[in-house]
Amino acid sequence: MDRKKVVLLVAALLVAAITAFMARSMFTGASAPQAAAAAAPAPVPTGPKVLVATRALPPGTLITADSVRYQPWPKELIQEAYFNEGDEGASIEKLVGTVVRNAVTAGQPLTQGSLVKPGDRGFLAAALGPGMRAVTVPVSALTGVAGFVFPGDRVDLVLTQNVNASAGPPLKVSETIVRNLRVLATDQRATPTLDEKGNTIVSEYKLVTIEATPRIAEKITVAQSIGTISLSLRALTDNAAELELAMASGDVTIPEGATAEQEQAIMRQVAQRPSADRSSYATGGDVSRFQRSSIPAQMPIAVAAEQARTQKQVERIMKGPVVRVSRGGNVTEVDISRR
Repeated sequence: MDRKKVVLLVAALLVAAITAFMARSMFTGASAPQAAAAAAPAPVPTGPKVLVATRALPPGTLITADSVRYQPWPKELIQEAYFNEGDEGASIEKLVGTVVRNAVTAGQPLTQGSLVKPGDRGFLAAALGPGMRAVTVPVSALTGVAGFVFPGDRVDLVLTQNVNASAGPPLKVSETIVRNLRVLATDQRATPTLDEKGNTIVSEYKLVTIEATPRIAEKITVAQSIGTISLSLRALTDNAAELELAMASGDVTIPEGATAEQEQAIMRQVAQRPSADRSSYATGGDVSRFQRSSIPAQMPIAVAAEQARTQKQVERIMKGPVVRVSRGGNVTEVDISRR
């Protein structure tokens, strides 16, 4: 081989080796800072722990154990109104059952003025949702599910009444008039009574306060004067069924581009909405063959009056001749047809 070509080949190989070495050094040097930055641990927050909301808490929200948590907070940002871990009365167990007075966003510290405790002035008003009303219904051990209805549960209202007919026995009917009502309090208790072990104590009560819309509150008030109202306790899974029914009927529309949080808020609002649109009933005839299942059509007043006059005339003819005898202002009729 020509000597000149050999020299050029060796020079080319040497240049290629140097270029590869320099390129490797450049890539290694550029990736090292990125790896170091990725491996850097996240800063751990320091400072006292304060009570913060785990999710958005609109006004009227009942505080549960999963609604809040204690989280470290910068010491220079601590306010006197915050709930600090370890303070007297600031434990989560003691705050369960309180109601949010002002809206609290997720991750925001709760202040002492944002919560209302049972028994405090304005507690019931704070527990009501926007546009809702509180109405009280008298119950007994029989109509109140034997005391197994507690604040926070959801119930249906069943009205039982006797419908009088123009002839024959009255119609006995039971009708579900309102569905999905939230129980606010039993008697004057807005939270369940607990024993030493934290178990709920079942106790009798005579009054149940429930949350309703103004229109439904009017219906409930009228229903109390018609017949007897009984509570029907709803299962927790019934809210999902109500939501599916509302979505199928078109009552719920989720706007396009809504976030997952907005969709959950809309669904939660629908699932907690009381309803008086769908009514179901059962008559005595559905229970026993010896009871009525309907009442005859009411006859006009004029026809009923004419029938009454005719009945009196028939009775007078059947009696025969009578003599009216007056004794001291008292007038009696004496049938002389049998004498």
